[in-house]
Amino acid sequence: MTAHQSLLPPGWKRPRGYANGIAANGRMVFTAGVVGWDEEERFVASDLAGQFRQVLVNTLAILAEGGAGPEHIVRMTWYVTSRDEYLAQIAEIGAAYRELIGRNYPAMAVVQVAALVEAQAKVEIETIAVVPTA
Repeated sequence: MTAHQSLLPPGWKRPRGYANGIAANGRMVFTAGVVGWDEEERFVASDLAGQFRQVLVNTLAILAEGGAGPEHIVRMTWYVTSRDEYLAQIAEIGAAYRELIGRNYPAMAVVQVAALVEAQAKVEIETIAVVPTA
């Protein structure tokens, strides 16, 4: 069950892969910035797409601890260290997203940064989920 609604102003073209905005009611669950390492803090991949997949796995594990699933995600902010690598691997990134998150497209921003605190990290993602309350 979800309790959120995608916001699309009249006359606007529907965005691909994200929402312009989300309206939601319920209990909020937040993640910190999540990077693509495993539970032992070892990076599982050296490429952005591989790290991205692990970020999603990690994010879903964190959300599950708060009683949330991928269908409850309403906002994501992605920080990538290379716009060029992101665009070159967009097909693999999209495939991993659809496999793990499904067809839920929250409000998103993708921001290129000079570096992340974890030197090996190529992507870091913050997520907000809203779980419906009874």
